[in-house]
Parts: sequence; structure tokens; C-alpha cells
Amino acid sequence: VAVDSSGNVYVSDRNNARVQKFDSSGNFITKWGTQGSGDGEFWSPVGVQVDGSGNVYVANEGDHRVQKFDSSGNFLLKWGSNGLGDGQFNYPTKVEVDGSGNVYVSDRNNHRIQKFDSSGNFLLKWGSSGTGDGQFKNPWGVAVDGSGNVYVADYNNYRVQKFDSSGNFITKWGNLGTGDGQFNSTRGVVVDSSGNVYVADAYNQRVQKFDSSGNFITKWGSNGTGDGQFKNPHGVAVDGSGNVYVSDRNNHRVQKFDSSGNFITKWGS
Repeated sequence: VAVDSSGNVYVSDRNNARVQKFDSSGNFITKWGTQGSGDGEFWSPVGVQVDGSGNVYVANEGDHRVQKFDSSGNFLLKWGSNGLGDGQFNYPTKVEVDGSGNVYVSDRNNHRIQKFDSSGNFLLKWGSSGTGDGQFKNPWGVAVDGSGNVYVADYNNYRVQKFDSSGNFITKWGNLGTGDGQFNSTRGVVVDSSGNVYVADAYNQRVQKFDSSGNFITKWGSNGTGDGQFKNPHGVAVDGSGNVYVSDRNNHRVQKFDSSGNFITKWGS
């Protein structure tokens, strides 16, 4: 799930092989995509993000590429193929865009992050398989703050790692568990305009909020189908007003909260 500067919400509808666009209240605007490997087609679209100009980037796991569209879903360009080389992917899962238009992709099964310019030209990469600082076990979510720092949801290491824009390690937090600041499957991660970090803690059926150093602030959610409950929350996004959108995967819906986790609305089925 992603939000543009006007508050429109984009959702990667994975099993329907499409992207859907809504206003901030969940009213449907448009959709695009069908199953396939052609331009504008998808095989398991997962990550979606919007840049400052309204262009939409989609990480397409099934055919190991990133596609770029305008805000109406018109195809602009693509890059990537299956492999280990620079600009190749092995299940790209999430995509993020910084204030300069650079694109970060979590290259999940290659255990690394790759950075590109807005045209898909390779810039740099970091990471390898492991548990050390700067290593990953299936990195999932990726987010960038206003200073260009990069946060990575390190899925099977049950933690979040923070880097500068060149991939240099800064800090980390989290381990396996159910307590505050612990995780069981870190999926989505996003940073708001104040530098607060929200993490979709998927198998704990909750969202956790931290400051930029990883200090725990608050949490919300439990297992269920009610308002504010989740079944495997994956993506998380924040709009300019600080509202938080969560893709509630196995409930097939998006939920909207304020910055403290108070439920506002929901849509989908």
C-alpha cells in the first residue's frame, strides 16, 4: 500500500494481478493490470510506491522486475530479470523512492537492497545472507526518511536495520518475540514526516511504532476480523497528515488509523 501527495491510496492487489487506486476514504478511482509478463502486466505484484511526481513503481515478484507507471496506470518503463547481477532480482518484494527520485528495491531472495535512479539505472547495492550488521535473511519492507536514511524490515532476522543512503549500517532493533519492540515476521515499514517508524509485525497481528533510533512508542492490533484487528498485516503507508494505512492481507482489506493507532475507516473484502 502507498499514498501519494494528494492522499490517494494505491494497493497492490497481488492475487488479482493488478494495482487499484482509491481516494483517502477508500472510494475507488481506477485500476490497471492483468496477469502476464508484458508491459503493464503482472505476475504477483507486491510492492508499490509513488514518487513526488505521482509516478507509481511496482515490484513484481513473479517475473523479477520493477515497472513504472504514471498516476493513471499508463506504462512508462521497466527493468530487471531473474539473476544475481546488478539490476537483476530474485523475488523483488518492496520498492521505495527517496526525495531525489532514487528507487530502492528489497531483493528478497538475494538478501540485499539495490538502489537505482528513476530510470532504472543501477547505482549501488548492499547486503548478503546472514545475521550480522548489514546482512539480511529475506529483507521485505524498505523505507526512506526525510534525511535519506534507509530502513529495512529484515524479515527472517526479526528486526529492522537502518542505513544511510549509501548502505552504511547505522543501527538495528528487534528480535523474535511478542513483547514491545520484538517481532514475528517484519513485513512492511514506513517513516512519517517526524521520523517515526511504523512496522507491520505480521504474525503478531499488529503494527508497532518507534522513533528513528528504534525506541518503542506504541502498538495496536490483535488477531481477528474486527476494526483494528488484523490477519497477517503486510504493507503500511503514511499520508501527509500522519494517517496510517495498513494492508490487512488475509482479511482482504485496507484499514486506516490515526498516528496513535485509533481506527478511522476500512475498505475491501
